[in-house]
Amino acid sequence: MIKAPSVRLEFLVRVIRKEIEHLLFAQKCVFLPCFTLDDALLLEQNPEFAMKVEAFSSRFARLQDTVGDKLLPVWLEALNERIGPAIDNFNKAEKLGVLSSVDDWLMVRGLRNQMVHEYIESLETLTDALNQANIGVELLVSCANAIIDDCQKRGFIAS
Repeated sequence: MIKAPSVRLEFLVRVIRKEIEHLLFAQKCVFLPCFTLDDALLLEQNPEFAMKVEAFSSRFARLQDTVGDKLLPVWLEALNERIGPAIDNFNKAEKLGVLSSVDDWLMVRGLRNQMVHEYIESLETLTDALNQANIGVELLVSCANAIIDDCQKRGFIAS
């Protein structure tokens, strides 16, 4: 059974609010004040910190997926916009003012593999990707909150 957009939106908003809270907590644990190559070199010796880095990486990717692949299409559907490939949906989001930059979103989207896979080969890549993701958190949270605010203003979801 397919859920009505408002029911689906309500669910996604609840999930995204929790994802944001968890991501921001993980961000505080990893970036005090930033993540350095020295931090990356210590990951194998400090499993507790490595778990915090892993939590940040996975929560970052999860929020990105939930907003871009789930919330955005359901919101566009509620607006009676045609749902298309992800890039088209991102372009609509930028045009409608909830996404500041498609290019920035796509750049942030590419960080996942660098944080999850490529660090095994290059700690410099991991360090750079994590610091870029740290900056990218604002983009993800801002886009999510803009869509949520729009949904509330239009009465798609309760305030």
